Amino acid sequence: MKSPVSTAVAIAVGLIVLLGFFIPVAVLQNLREVLVGWAAILAGVAGLVAILNLVSAHWRKLTSAGKRDVYSLALLLAFVVTLAAGLWLTPANADYQRVVTAIQAPVEMSLLALLAFSLAYASLRLLQRRRDLMSVIFVISAVVFLFLFSGFLPAAGNVFGFLQRLPMAGARGILLGVAAGSVMTGLRILLGADRPYSG
Repeated sequence: MKSPVSTAVAIAVGLIVLLGFFIPVAVLQNLREVLVGWAAILAGVAGLVAILNLVSAHWRKLTSAGKRDVYSLALLLAFVVTLAAGLWLTPANADYQRVVTAIQAPVEMSLLALLAFSLAYASLRLLQRRRDLMSVIFVISAVVFLFLFSGFLPAAGNVFGFLQRLPMAGARGILLGVAAGSVMTGLRILLGADRPYSG
């Protein structure tokens, strides 16, 4: 075991926070609130360090003697404008939230479109290598979904409405998967199987 002290501290803190959620003892609950508060502060400081690292890395790219990166300038300008607007208007301002959403939503949709394109390309490559029953089923389902979503089959309105509700189920499934993964990671840290803090 590389660092038994840090392992013991991590396990003890995890157990105190976990017991503070389930056992209604005032001492445990107060200790849990203090430890969770400290964790929030540490997470905030880690976020600030990450932001400073990002800004300094792009500033170095922008001021280097070699080829200057235009994207670094765009990132720094966007960061300064967003920070100034957030400090002046506060994040609770409706106009500020609308502007941030107008920027964030297209970026997220672009990433989702890129993911869909990558998955489609990977599927086509898989079809080239494997030609079996599952490949045929995949091609048929892809064609049916394209027809449904493009509106060529107006009689399939009920099916289309059902399919529009599927992303919510998928999002819930992803959240459940994240929760299960977080629980398993927490259990592995509590049991000392994983020691991400021991470096």
